[in-house]
Amino acid sequence: MAAKIVVVGSFNTDLVSYMQRMPRPGETVHGDTFMTGAGGKGSNQAVAAARLGADVTFIGRLGKDVFANLAYEIWDAEGINSDYVVQDEESATGVAPIFVDSAGENMIVVVLGANSRVQSSDIDAARERIAAADVLVVQLEINTDMVTYALQVAKEVGIRTILNPAPAAPIPRETIQLADYLTPNETELESLSGGPVSDVAAAARSLMTREEQTVVVTMGAQGAQVVSRDRTDPLPTFKVDVVDTTGAGDAFNGALAVALAEGKSLQDAVRFANATAALCVTKAGAAGSAPHRADVDALLAASE
Repeated sequence: MAAKIVVVGSFNTDLVSYMQRMPRPGETVHGDTFMTGAGGKGSNQAVAAARLGADVTFIGRLGKDVFANLAYEIWDAEGINSDYVVQDEESATGVAPIFVDSAGENMIVVVLGANSRVQSSDIDAARERIAAADVLVVQLEINTDMVTYALQVAKEVGIRTILNPAPAAPIPRETIQLADYLTPNETELESLSGGPVSDVAAAARSLMTREEQTVVVTMGAQGAQVVSRDRTDPLPTFKVDVVDTTGAGDAFNGALAVALAEGKSLQDAVRFANATAALCVTKAGAAGSAPHRADVDALLAASE
């Protein structure tokens, strides 16, 4: 039976410009290529999970505009249940202008639009669907009170939760307490722990509000560190040719949810997520670069 994942989060239309180098403040540079694509951390994570074979439901908000059509197109193409998506009467669909340089590094500006107007009624409408899921995933591209509410509902119905604290923003301790797994990258870990990080494990543990929580710190080319109260496990990633790092963290989170839902051990789940993120960065774009299950399985098999 397929893993059942519910993602509460954002959809943004990515407006991506590729260039040799990033502009400095006040400078204009010429880009090489422009493309429009489906993005938003929540939607990207949903697509990643669906491509890995999961039964995925997405909860969020869109505007009533042309960019909303792009959302439904990709969700329909990937078999994602969008029955609990609301089209907002007052706000536009979220957008994200993205700059990508020749080294594959990116800079992103997110205009949340309808994403910031998710309501408790949107989540309540999907309560039975959440109760039937294996894992619920949330990020920080919707209003924070609704991040908390989604986690509360998942806890009430006994579902495991992943809080991806991205993009970096302050989070109430009561919100963190509701997450079984926290998945910051290094920048987000600095933001949440209150300053520069010299000891990743110590900084990760400073976020924990209860004994059984786990922090999985994603570290780009260095892989990930799995931190619990009493142990730290560094898990290396896979060596690949980097084209575009956009969406890698989202691919990781979607894959982690799927692997945990399938009953993999935490270490095997993170290794699976590392492989998914590694394949993601070999292609341009966000949601479109998420790999399919056969490719992830092949990479894992080849590395054994």
